[in-house]
Amino acid sequence: MKKLILILCLIMAQSIWSQSKLEKDKKDILEVLDMQTEAWNKNDLEGFMKGYWQSEELKFFGASGLTSGWENTLNNYKKGYPSSDHTGILNFKIHSISPINEGAYYVMGEFFLERKVGDANGVFMIIFKKIQGEWKIIADTSC
Repeated sequence: MKKLILILCLIMAQSIWSQSKLEKDKKDILEVLDMQTEAWNKNDLEGFMKGYWQSEELKFFGASGLTSGWENTLNNYKKGYPSSDHTGILNFKIHSISPINEGAYYVMGEFFLERKVGDANGVFMIIFKKIQGEWKIIADTSC
């Protein structure tokens, strides 16, 4: 009986630890998205890109197709959003943050962009991975 109680306690402790880790990961991911929103709203595209993995393996899939690499993604943002009239004010509505495996999550949501050149709204799914202790977007699909 003592072994059964010990096993049940260990299972409950593991479940509580896993749940608290999940909540911490979600909180940390939301902090990255908040940082990106703040940077975007200051027309700071380089600051916005700090949420992305700075690698040639970064993938971004949008209306104009697939872009590979951090630098190429930044250059696309600079072309598409050349001034604060184009970046405007960004807001996200997050619908789901779900684990893929240990150290990786997908985030699904909507973006709302209010700007002088016309508002733009859409949906996205991004994949976050913990790289060298930091949550980074390794893949982004936005439309």
